[in-house]
Amino acid sequence: MLTYKIDVIETLKESGYNSTRILKENVLSQSAMQKIRKGEMVGIKTLEQLCKLLDMQPGNIIKYIDDEN
Repeated sequence: MLTYKIDVIETLKESGYNSTRILKENVLSQSAMQKIRKGEMVGIKTLEQLCKLLDMQPGNIIKYIDDEN
C-alpha cells in the first residue's frame, strides 16, 4: 500500500501554501485536500501537482509499504 512519507499539509505551509491560498488559487481541488488530510492517497495528477509545488520527486512524498503481514 502507498502512504505519505511527509506531512503534506505542513510541507505545503512551509512552502507558502496554506489552505486558503490553495483553494483560492485553485492549486489543488477541495477533494484532494480532504484526501490528504485523511491520509488517503491522491491521484497521479494531484501527486504531479504536489511535486511541482514542493519541488520534490514522487519518492520524496510517498512510499510503498508491504501490508501482507
